[in-house]
This record gives sequence, structure tokens and C-alpha cells, in this order.
Amino acid sequence: MSGIAVKGGCLVLLAVLLWLVNLVEGGCSGKCCKGRDPTCSSTDWRMDRVFGTCFCDGTCKHTGDCCYDYTQVCPAQPCIVSEWSPWSGCALQCKPTYRVRRRSIEREPMNGGDPCPPLEEKAGCMEYVSYQGQHCAQTHGPAFITTLEYNIERRKRALSTESEDAGFCMEFKLESLSQQCTMETQPHARWMQYLREGYTVCVICQPPAMNSASHSCQGDGTDFDGNKILHWQAVGNPRCRGTWRKVQRVEQCSCPVVHSFVFI
Repeated sequence: MSGIAVKGGCLVLLAVLLWLVNLVEGGCSGKCCKGRDPTCSSTDWRMDRVFGTCFCDGTCKHTGDCCYDYTQVCPAQPCIVSEWSPWSGCALQCKPTYRVRRRSIEREPMNGGDPCPPLEEKAGCMEYVSYQGQHCAQTHGPAFITTLEYNIERRKRALSTESEDAGFCMEFKLESLSQQCTMETQPHARWMQYLREGYTVCVICQPPAMNSASHSCQGDGTDFDGNKILHWQAVGNPRCRGTWRKVQRVEQCSCPVVHSFVFI
């Protein structure tokens, strides 16, 4: 019995000594490392309650071998990014293209924090003045449309140069659309997901998209009745396109915001 007691006492003493050593050298104190680093380790209890080699690097939470105090000593810090820059001008003149805005990383993620979100976004746009300064809006061809949000920004920029013209609203019944419309996931192109066959949509025709001579927008169907199948295309994703029929021309649009667009 005495031998068993001595042996048991030795085990307890060993455990206490290990605990005292770990107070000085164990855990993640001073060992918070970036990325995957196999040398960033201690001998201590792991988060899964196993004693042995444990780690304090940025990937230990994914591999499940962090030291017990990792989350306290090395708290996760998400990526921090700046505010968006202003939108750029359109990449090209006189044809549907895109504009860009960007943001920068102000702090990289640490200790398994949330990764950085996209640093660049693109959205459809179109300029109506050529490099030679000539107005280049057209009235023939498919209608180019985009979100109503773009019209608000466009009008703010145009107030100092364009004459005040309330324009008009054209209502259409969507007859068909391509599958790519519903598959669009880019933040500033998700409006395409609200296009549905059989729905009535409203599209605003205003300067600078409105031709100053004909007072119409490209593809608006002004010269056709409701029996004519007309073509449209979403700016920002040329594969999102389809057909519609003109319902009526009105002074003000009355469709829900998600079904309200603008000729571009």
C-alpha cells in the first residue's frame, strides 16, 4: 500500500510541476503568430482538452489544435477596409460599359478573423459625349437599361450641364429574359434578379439618355404599338437580355422600386 501511495504522490507532484512550468512557458502568451506556423507552439492543454503540443498560429482554430487560452490571448480581429472611393467615369464613351469604385485594406485580419471583403466593384454605365465632345446618344437598337439608383447619381452630375427635363416613363410587359439575369450576384448587378417574365416594369427616359431632337431614348418603342416585340439589354451584364412589349407611356412611373429602371 505504501508503494502505491508513494507512486500516487509522485504522479500528483509531477502534475503540479508541469502546471508550474506551464504557468511560465505554456499557453499562447507572447506567441500569437500569423498564418500557418508549426513553430508557433507550446506544451499545454489544447482547446479539445488534450495535453501535449498545442499551437497559437492563425490556422489552429481550423485544425483544432489551439492552446486552451488562444481565444483569450489572441482574439480574432476582422479585416478592416476603408470607405468606398467615388465612382469612376465610364471606361468607354458612346457604348454600354462599366464604372469602378475601390477601397483599401486598413488592417489585415488576424488570428482567424473575418477575411477582407472585395476591394473593387463594377457597375454598368454609359457616357453620351464622345472624346471629341459630340453628343452620341442613339434612338435605334435595343434598349439599354440599368437600376434606378444609377439615374439618381446621373441626375446629380448632370444638373449643372443638362437642361431640366422631367422626361417620361415607359411601361413594358416582360416577354422573355435570359437565364444569366437570375444568376447575377455582383452587388451592383443584383437588380437583374428581379426581372421576371410576365411582370410589368417601368423605365424612365430622361437626359442625357434622351435624344434632344426626338425626345426619345434608344429602344423605348415610342414609334411602335403594343404588338411589337422590342429588345432590351441590361448594362453591366451583356448576357442578361430579353424582350418586352410596350404597355403605355406615362408622365410618372408607378412601379415598385425593384421593377423600376432607367434607359441608359
